[in-house]
Amino acid sequence: MARMHARRRGKSGSVRPHRDDPPAWSTTDAAEIEQLVIDLNKKEKSSAEIGTILRDQYAVPDVKLATGRRVVEILEANGLGLEIPEDLRNLIVKALGMRKHLAENRNDVHNKRQLTLTESKVRRLVKYYVGTKRLPAGWVYKPETAEILLSR
Repeated sequence: MARMHARRRGKSGSVRPHRDDPPAWSTTDAAEIEQLVIDLNKKEKSSAEIGTILRDQYAVPDVKLATGRRVVEILEANGLGLEIPEDLRNLIVKALGMRKHLAENRNDVHNKRQLTLTESKVRRLVKYYVGTKRLPAGWVYKPETAEILLSR
């Protein structure tokens, strides 16, 4: 597939093999894995970091295979879900960093262009999440209030 903001095609990525059940060597105690997910979230780890830690340190190749639910679903079931989805949050943090850079370096035209592209991705994601009802209906991204929004 082509890139979103470039006139070129990207490298094809590897695909995880299809499995219906976890491998025999992996840790498959669902209650223990769910408790680990909750503990790691309390240590302020993101869902991506939780998955990586479980894979590397606890021999859990896939949380969904072992428990039947994704990391985000486990967190939401225990009342620890995020107000803003993680991918949207990461893009907003990236845009805030670019805005801080532009405040000091006003003539950085490459960064201005990248900020425009990043904020358009944010708006597109917001539109998707409002449509799927993961964000409230009137939710709008505003760069002025983004830092306050992320501090919660």
